[in-house]
Amino acid sequence: MNRYSLLIPLTVAATVVGLSTPARAENLVHLQQLMNTRECTGCDLFNAGLVNSNLSGVNLAGADLRNANLNRANLRGANLQGANLRGAVLSYADLTSADLRGADLTGADLREAYLTDSNMTGAVLTGAFLVGAVDLPDSILTADMLYSWGITETQRGNFSGAIDYYNRALQIDPSYTNAILARGISRYRLADMNGALADATTAESMYASQNNVAGQESAMQLSTMVALYEQASEREYDTGQPNFLNFVGSLSTMVLRFLLR
Repeated sequence: MNRYSLLIPLTVAATVVGLSTPARAENLVHLQQLMNTRECTGCDLFNAGLVNSNLSGVNLAGADLRNANLNRANLRGANLQGANLRGAVLSYADLTSADLRGADLTGADLREAYLTDSNMTGAVLTGAFLVGAVDLPDSILTADMLYSWGITETQRGNFSGAIDYYNRALQIDPSYTNAILARGISRYRLADMNGALADATTAESMYASQNNVAGQESAMQLSTMVALYEQASEREYDTGQPNFLNFVGSLSTMVLRFLLR
């Protein structure tokens, strides 16, 4: 079976005490319309199950797709202009060249979705999950968003990926001091001591100018971690020993705790 074969729900479950369910019957009609014509502007597809569906080039402008499950759906070139996609699952979906202008993606799951050449002008992305989304338009990225993703990758232990997010955040806002310190932590964890110390020193100076005492102390703790590592290396002390790792790990945790506040 084609990986993107259009899936039509066999049943639509609904229980409304004392009432029939004409709205659900209409959903089935709209799903059938979508399958037959690939045109369903303004359709009621609330809560529709369209996992792995082949929806390339469909016209769903203004459609109600709230809570729809479009996981791994093929939506290449689809017209979703003004569609209501609040809470929709679009993880791993292919939205290459899709028209998402003015779409409401509040709380939508777009993790690992492909967004190459998509048009998201005016799209609402409040609370949307975007970590790992491919080729997000630069116009919707914010320094806070990228920094948050960097912290997530740091906590996962993906320090190289975290550094990439911090660098992108700093391209947007070079004065983002927390991103500099967080990058220093990731560099430290990758044993890039020169880079870690440079970030710690820069962050400490910037926090001082901001009268941010807690930030200064955290940056100083990172400098201390680097110094301890280098001293241990010079003395040929095993930096992999439990006591050393526990001590330095506690300092690292303190710095990260500051960044998570």
